[in-house]
Amino acid sequence: MDQDIAVVERPSVLNKIVPDFSAAMTGDQTFQLSDYKGKNIVLYFYPKDNTPGCTTEGIQFREMYPQFQQANTEIFGVSRDSIRSHEGFKAKLDMPFQLISDPDETLCLMFDVMKMKNMYGKKVRGIERSTFIIDESGKLVKEWRGVKVPGHIDEVLEFVKALA
Repeated sequence: MDQDIAVVERPSVLNKIVPDFSAAMTGDQTFQLSDYKGKNIVLYFYPKDNTPGCTTEGIQFREMYPQFQQANTEIFGVSRDSIRSHEGFKAKLDMPFQLISDPDETLCLMFDVMKMKNMYGKKVRGIERSTFIIDESGKLVKEWRGVKVPGHIDEVLEFVKALA
């Protein structure tokens, strides 16, 4: 198989072009990857709206949003929550970026972020907190999996600044 062709079984392969995709997002909009050609994209997957870690992560991305914009980078949060839930979460935190709803797990599976996790002693299937950088040409250039929120957003910003 030609190495320059994206692997369809798992389209989110590092250093490969991410196939164009669309998904519902806040602001009554549809995210279309191809609309952002020429910009870097931060796609951060998080488990659930209005939970402590996800709130902290959202606030930190919000606080550093101007620096991401200066680095020609757009930010999008992704979870399985509904658009309605996302709209409330976005308004509550005054997020300047959109949230993508993935209730059928299409993007979660594309980026391979669904994992079995322990919640209060029970095994549950959920999103593993992960962040992906898609560069200006549409290539997946960086991924962080099993993210711990403290210090993470600084690391993401430093990476995109180096791309600029």
